[in-house]
Amino acid sequence: MAKSIGIGKQSFESIREKDSFYIDKTYFIKEWWNNATDVTLITRPRRFGKTLTMDMVRCFFSLEFAGRGELFEGLSVWDDASYRNIQGTYPVISLTFSDVKGSNYETTRAQIASIIDDTARSFDYLLDSDRLNENEKKQFKCINKFYMDDATLFTSLKTLSDLLHKHHGKNVIILLDEYDTPMQEAYMA
Repeated sequence: MAKSIGIGKQSFESIREKDSFYIDKTYFIKEWWNNATDVTLITRPRRFGKTLTMDMVRCFFSLEFAGRGELFEGLSVWDDASYRNIQGTYPVISLTFSDVKGSNYETTRAQIASIIDDTARSFDYLLDSDRLNENEKKQFKCINKFYMDDATLFTSLKTLSDLLHKHHGKNVIILLDEYDTPMQEAYMA
């Protein structure tokens, strides 16, 4: 059966599970990992696959995808055993601000707080962590859209990253997509 072309698909997992046509970009994982940079900015024109590439990175590293090597079988990153050994072994925070379309500060702030809160809820297991003390668990509980003050919102990703690092004992990978959308929408309003 011929492979389908998933135009506009941004889910790496879905593309691989449905055996859709996919141009192997997993060499990017090797290149990025070997550079060992603290921050990487991926700039490409619109519709060049930035979101799909970031989702591929998330699927490769995230603990959520531990044991899901079949998503990468037959792709270049899977040819190297050292990369197979790190697949699914890192805490990953993945956010997109693509839906932040507020026309004023209050709406935009509320939308960003909601995205960060939704992301934090995916790590609720931190509340049961024996590696975090009670104050750290309180910090985690403060990352909540309903009562997050500005100071907490502004430091929420760092706090979440620090708590995940302490719990897992590994550096945290943060993927931030469409980071410029809130600013662009504010400018256009």
